[in-house]
Amino acid sequence: MDKKRKNMWQLAFLAFLIIATVLIIRHQQDMPYQQDSGMVFGTVYHITYQSDRSLKKEIEAELQKVDDALSPFNSQSIISHINRNEDTQLNNMFIDVFEMARQISEETDGAFDITVAPLVNAWGFGFKAGTAPTQHAIDSLKSTVGYKKVSLSSGRIHKTDPRVMLDCSAIAKGYGSDVVARLLKKEGIQNYMVEIGGEIVTSGINQKRERWRIGVTKPSDDSLSVNQELQTVLNVTDKAMATSGNYRNFYYKNGRKYAHTIDPKTGYPVQHSILSATVIAPSCAIADAYATSFMVMGMERARQVLEKHPELMAYLIYTDEKGDYAVWYSPKLEPAIGGD
Repeated sequence: MDKKRKNMWQLAFLAFLIIATVLIIRHQQDMPYQQDSGMVFGTVYHITYQSDRSLKKEIEAELQKVDDALSPFNSQSIISHINRNEDTQLNNMFIDVFEMARQISEETDGAFDITVAPLVNAWGFGFKAGTAPTQHAIDSLKSTVGYKKVSLSSGRIHKTDPRVMLDCSAIAKGYGSDVVARLLKKEGIQNYMVEIGGEIVTSGINQKRERWRIGVTKPSDDSLSVNQELQTVLNVTDKAMATSGNYRNFYYKNGRKYAHTIDPKTGYPVQHSILSATVIAPSCAIADAYATSFMVMGMERARQVLEKHPELMAYLIYTDEKGDYAVWYSPKLEPAIGGD
C-alpha cells in the first residue's frame, strides 16, 4: 500500500512538473517583445527584447552613464574633462574602455588608436569641421597622436603632451551595446537584440521564434544612406557584431574623394581596397574596435590578426584588381552566412 501510494505521489509530482513546464513555455511564448529607440552618442539606438514590461527608463539610465564617461559631445563627460586637461576622477566604465582600447592598440600595432581625433578633425570628420590639411599641418598633428602618449595610473590619465586628445568613438557605441545587453541579462531577459549606430548584440530568438539575422549593407557611394541593398545576411544569435566602412562617410574636395578612416601612422585617409569590415566577437566593444582597425590595416594585415585571434570572425567586402566588389570571410563564419 505504501509503495502504491509512493508511486501515485511520484506520478502526481511528474504531472505537476510537466504542466508547470508547459505553462512556463506558453507564458514565455505569449510574452510580448518590447521595442525601444532613441538617440545616444550622436546616433540612433534600437533595442528589441522579450519582457512583460518596458525597461526604457533603465536602459537610458545605463546609456547615460556611458555618455557621461565617453562622449566628446558631452562637455561634462570624463573624456571631455581629460581633453581639457582638467583633473578628473575616472570611473569603472572609462577605465574598462581605456584598458580595452590600449590592448587592441597593442594587438593591431597602433591601427586602433583613441588619440587619432586631431587628425580626424583636421580632415573634416568627427565633431569639428575643417578643410583638407597641408603636409605641414599633418606632421604637426602627428606629434600629438599615438596611443603610447597616454597612460593610466592611480585612477588618473597621464599625457606626454597636453595637446593629446582622446576620442572613443570607434569603441563607445559597441561598449554601450554591451552595457545594455548586460542590463537585460541581469533582468533575466534571454531574447533580445541591442543595436546602437549599427553595433549589435543579440541573444536567443526574435519575435518569430527564429534566430536573429542581421543584414550587411552592400557598399556604395551613398553618403546619405539612401541605398539599403544588402550584401548578405548573417546569423549572429548570441554574438556581437560591428561594421566599419568607408563607403558612406566621405567627402569630395577638388575632385578627390576622402574617406573617414584615418591611418594614425601616416596621418592620411586610408587607401586600402577594403570597403566594409564586419567583425563578430565575444563583445561588441571588441568587434567595434577591430572593425575600425581592419579598415586601417587592409586585407593582408587584417587576415594576419584574425589568424592570431580565433575568437574573432570577419566578413570583408573589398574591390578586386578589376574594380569589382569581392568578399572574403573567416571560414568559421560560413555556417552563419545567409542567416539560415
